[in-house]
Amino acid sequence: MAINLELPKKLRFAQNQAHQVGAQIFRPISRKYDKAEHAYPVELDTMAAMVEGLEASGTQDIAGAKGGRGDDAGDDKALIVANKNGGNMMSLMNTMEVSWGDVGLMLTIPYQGLGNAAIAAVATDEQLERFGKVWASMAITEPSFGSDSAAVTTTAVRDGDEWVLNGEKIFVTAGERCTHVVVWASVDKSLGRAAIKSFCVPRDAPGLTVARLEHKLGIKASDTAVILLENCRIPYDNILGSPEVNVEKGFAGVMQTFDNTRPLVAGMAVGVARAALEELRALLTEAGIEIDYDAPAYTQSAAAAEYIRLEADWEAAYLLTLKATWMADNKLPNSLQASEAKAKAGRMGTDVTLKAVELAGAMGYSERTLLEKWARDSKILDIFEGTQQIQQLIVARRILGLSSAELK
Repeated sequence: MAINLELPKKLRFAQNQAHQVGAQIFRPISRKYDKAEHAYPVELDTMAAMVEGLEASGTQDIAGAKGGRGDDAGDDKALIVANKNGGNMMSLMNTMEVSWGDVGLMLTIPYQGLGNAAIAAVATDEQLERFGKVWASMAITEPSFGSDSAAVTTTAVRDGDEWVLNGEKIFVTAGERCTHVVVWASVDKSLGRAAIKSFCVPRDAPGLTVARLEHKLGIKASDTAVILLENCRIPYDNILGSPEVNVEKGFAGVMQTFDNTRPLVAGMAVGVARAALEELRALLTEAGIEIDYDAPAYTQSAAAAEYIRLEADWEAAYLLTLKATWMADNKLPNSLQASEAKAKAGRMGTDVTLKAVELAGAMGYSERTLLEKWARDSKILDIFEGTQQIQQLIVARRILGLSSAELK
């Protein structure tokens, strides 16, 4: 069976538009907002208007906020004779290109938060209509846990026509700047992980406060907040999806969010790593180091051989990410592939960017290029949306056919 890995014309057009955003809007202000942590990038207000125009025209979805919602790949028979490159693939292409410009700025594009992808994954059509124009962050992690999303202790108790939420959430990306927060909370702790639901909470809801903003190693252009929920009241119909607790289905409904967002985070790592590879290639060429793809690695300089290895590792991550995204567009179960892509791309990103700093020497470690910044930015991409370790655990469970209780 022949496989054509070239992008279709529609995606190439969208990719080029996103690349221009990365090159002309993000790169020029990248260092500025790396140094001005917690300062809001006012240049993104213009960006928000442009994104809204592109989405209204159906041209593209810059940061993947729609998560492929609304795509219809047809029935299983249709998949035999055709395949679909839809909203997920377009989101991935845009994420890669904009992250090539600056991943921290990409994470703070107004109305394109990770919570928007969560809404797209589990909301009803009516809710999607209501929350379609919000800027939603996603609040999962708590002080008591990191990667084990089933360990949520935040509670949501029904009180008449409202939910009352209590708990603390940490590492909330765009938690201060957003208009809404998608909060993961349990509606009945006695029922375990099946009772964990996601709620769309207005940022100005009574009882929701931002306790502090974190100072970080990288992605400094993006605000990362600690959010407190103290008897926070929201309307009853702000619970995303069905309020019913299905013990048999378990945690699967909420976890659908990750099947959409993990390939996008992998795409962020692919974009940042490509930026580092391009900068490193230019520096090596300037230093007179030739990279010969027709010659064995052992006949070339150490720097050239290492560059070829890094480029091959990048290609592997890129292809895994394409596969996971293509499967999402074609309505195929992709939890295994999403975790494979996230694990591979996250590890590749940190390896490539740190090696680029090393091979570039003093130039790489200084602020004369963006190499050191990309090395700092890339580390979070191997951590959030599920760490490297949790991704490998998920992959092992899927391959071995074991449950989370059987393989911890």
